[in-house]
Amino acid sequence: MSWLLRVLAAVAAGFALYAGSPPRELWWLAPLAFAVFAAVVRHRRARAGFGYSLLFGFAFLLPLLGWLQDFLGADFGPWPWLGVAAVEALFIGLAGAGMARVSRLPGGPVWMAAVFVAFEVLRSSVPFGGFPWGRLAFTQDTGLLLPLAALGGSALVSFAVALVGGGLAELVHRLRARRNWAAPLAAVLVPVVGGVAMLPLIGTDAEEGTARVALVQGNAPNIGLGLLNADDELRANHVAEARRLVADVQAGRVPQPDFVVLPEQVGSWGPGRTDPELSAIAEQLGVPLVVGGIGIDADGTLRNQIVQWDPATGAGDRYVKQHLVPFAETIPMRSVARLVTPFVDRFPRDMVPADEPGVLNVGGVRVGVGICYDVAYDDVYTGAVQQGATVLALPTNNAWYGHSEMSYQQLAMARLRAVEHGRAVVVASTSGVSAAVQPDGSVSEQTEQFTAQNLIAEVPLRSTRTVATELGAAPTWVLVALAAGAVLATWWLPRRERS
Repeated sequence: MSWLLRVLAAVAAGFALYAGSPPRELWWLAPLAFAVFAAVVRHRRARAGFGYSLLFGFAFLLPLLGWLQDFLGADFGPWPWLGVAAVEALFIGLAGAGMARVSRLPGGPVWMAAVFVAFEVLRSSVPFGGFPWGRLAFTQDTGLLLPLAALGGSALVSFAVALVGGGLAELVHRLRARRNWAAPLAAVLVPVVGGVAMLPLIGTDAEEGTARVALVQGNAPNIGLGLLNADDELRANHVAEARRLVADVQAGRVPQPDFVVLPEQVGSWGPGRTDPELSAIAEQLGVPLVVGGIGIDADGTLRNQIVQWDPATGAGDRYVKQHLVPFAETIPMRSVARLVTPFVDRFPRDMVPADEPGVLNVGGVRVGVGICYDVAYDDVYTGAVQQGATVLALPTNNAWYGHSEMSYQQLAMARLRAVEHGRAVVVASTSGVSAAVQPDGSVSEQTEQFTAQNLIAEVPLRSTRTVATELGAAPTWVLVALAAGAVLATWWLPRRERS
């Protein structure tokens, strides 16, 4: 294959990986795309692997992150979108360099998959807290490999996608060379058979009973950055929709819920956290609310938080967001950041994250909470379920991104988390997509984007922990260690085989 054909193949593979991503239910495209990518970097020199992989990363990430251009493009041009894609593509380029080296080792597809996952982990951590968007696992929300999340979380699902793809590339090469093809065939079949075998083991029983949850989607104006000045409208919309829920319950048009979840950024409260309108809604419904808003602590600390609102006593326990969005909720290099983000002036000081899992006692139900961007990270819901959460909630504000794919990409992450921990996940979004996700990852209720709508969903409460929950980050670090060991092993290859 000439270098030009490899360039074209790398670009085509990257775009195919995007095409297999949500909201399209084409999960099988991801391993096929990775197979082409793996074939391109297989047995290349490290610098060639880096170059081809950088092109693959750009072809995948530019369309995947198109919602950043929808969000900021009118005011800041393409630079924020291109900048984020470039930084993330750089990690994929480095992964490709490592994959090229380890591809010469016996069992090459295994080591290539481990190296790719290791760089997914790295880019999910640095810089500025990382950016996990676009992990291979997030393409599998409807696929045969999704059940593997219950064994090893998102890292194992990503590894499985990469292993199937790498195995396919090696299988084709060996068939053409008329060499033994049993090992690469096993690399393809073992993850798929494992995922299929796990399907009947995904628990959905309501071990702790069920909960009837109301999700309030009040809607927001589709004005992009104009939302910076629309806090009052956003709040008014959600208070109005919550009042409509009260009227429907009191008139018997809908059943009374056990609790109500409102989205992120519905209110803003000082240290006393008083809100007569929310207190009145909770009192009229006779059930607690879970509602998101900006909090200002007594010492002036700014928080993105979820508050449990009791019908009798008002604001109670809260969860503070653990993973803040860089250049929005926390601003690195403020003088430079002003050129690419409007949030510098919106928040003159950074929000402060917490490091405690969010488990709120909501009317006797232990609800594990994450906020918006939190869902992309492995630790948030793992900690909540380890501390006894029987159902998970994801309040979010996606109105910034218009009618883009961002909300559906985030919903795919919620579906993976549901299977990973064997818990239902209820997603409450300002403008959509709000949804009820069952513990097997299926979506039982879902709203449209930019509509005002209340959802009533019956979800199971579960106490059994999956293997992934019990193991926590262990599978991730095992794969990282395998990748590091494989790269180190390449230094012992004969000099002529070094990449």
